[in-house]
Amino acid sequence: MTDAKLRDDICRFGRSLFERGLTPGSSGNISLRLDDGGWLVTPTNASLGFLDPARITRLDAQGRLVSGDAPTKEIPLHAALYETRTSARAIVHLHSSHSVALSMLPEIDPKAVLPPMTPYYLMRAGQTALVPYYRPGDPAVADAIRGLAGRYSSVLLANHGPVVAGETLEAAVFATEELEETAKLYLLLRGLNPRYLSPEQVADLTRVFGLTLPQDDHGHDHDHSHDHG
Repeated sequence: MTDAKLRDDICRFGRSLFERGLTPGSSGNISLRLDDGGWLVTPTNASLGFLDPARITRLDAQGRLVSGDAPTKEIPLHAALYETRTSARAIVHLHSSHSVALSMLPEIDPKAVLPPMTPYYLMRAGQTALVPYYRPGDPAVADAIRGLAGRYSSVLLANHGPVVAGETLEAAVFATEELEETAKLYLLLRGLNPRYLSPEQVADLTRVFGLTLPQDDHGHDHDHSHDHG
């Protein structure tokens, strides 16, 4: 895929996410890992709804600026996820409302922030880990992500938002959207004693679709008083 096509894809997906209210103002960032080890990444203080392909940041494999505007300050978290999640070729980070709200709830399990609510959440996002709060741009967030050892493709930053990796930009965007919709479902159903997927149903999805989930128990160790498992 050409450099121009990759830049256009970043702008196209960014505009779609912005126009649907999934990341407001100049929040959120997108990166793509290139064949030479370098990156394309959205610039600092840039709205995903109004990106200019020519001003997308190009970094070399050492993280040095090659062309375009200065990169997002969230480079450390992207770098850490690429380093540990070696299959990742794209990362999407948003400030999507329901995912941020989920990250603030006291009962969520940091090893699996959501129970197995829908098949597509498991198929697209797998399970999602919670990383404790760090100031935006703090290099310490990279160490926290490295501590997950690449087991998770989707990570929720406490009081901040999701960071989701995919083998393509489209896959990363779709997984981020699935995480946001599942967080919305969780908030809508919180306290209503909903019926989640059973361990047998999760095992069936895992077998049929070849899923690799971080936990053998598929997240059923949630401390939810209303969790049917």
